[in-house]
Amino acid sequence: MNQPAHQLTMTVLMTPDMANFAGNVHGGTILKFLDQIAYACASRYAGRYVVTLSVDQVTFREPIHVGEFVTFLAAVNLTGTSSMEVGVKVMAENIRTQAVRHANSCFFTMVAVDDEGRPVATPALRPFTPDERRRHASAIVRKQLRQELERRHRALRETSSSGDLPESACG
Repeated sequence: MNQPAHQLTMTVLMTPDMANFAGNVHGGTILKFLDQIAYACASRYAGRYVVTLSVDQVTFREPIHVGEFVTFLAAVNLTGTSSMEVGVKVMAENIRTQAVRHANSCFFTMVAVDDEGRPVATPALRPFTPDERRRHASAIVRKQLRQELERRHRALRETSSSGDLPESACG
């Protein structure tokens, strides 16, 4: 296979056991595949096991139907010391018409770990193509936004009183 180590593609046929009550593929099914492709892409790139740290910007743009091919396109967009942002684009294809549409996108933060589950260094990503450079620059902005959001959530937790929800519901 000629795919670079920081990219991975997986195509899956959507079957009736994946359907929700509306007859479309259940969002949880798609989320499971998203996590699997992000894991496979990040672990192959790092040459190690990885764990999922976070998932953000999951956007279900179009329903996916039973009987369609779904292609998951994953790429490591940015690396930190031990973390990697993996972007995943989901394309649904109608088998009969061969119409292809962008159905879903999201970003995972994966962390490379050693045999004891401790974070370990990942290889630095060097973007070469214009698309890789664009995705890398966007990933830097998303990382800054995630850090700012975490800072704001921490401040809210510190300043809020008991709140309306039990501690177990929202941290």
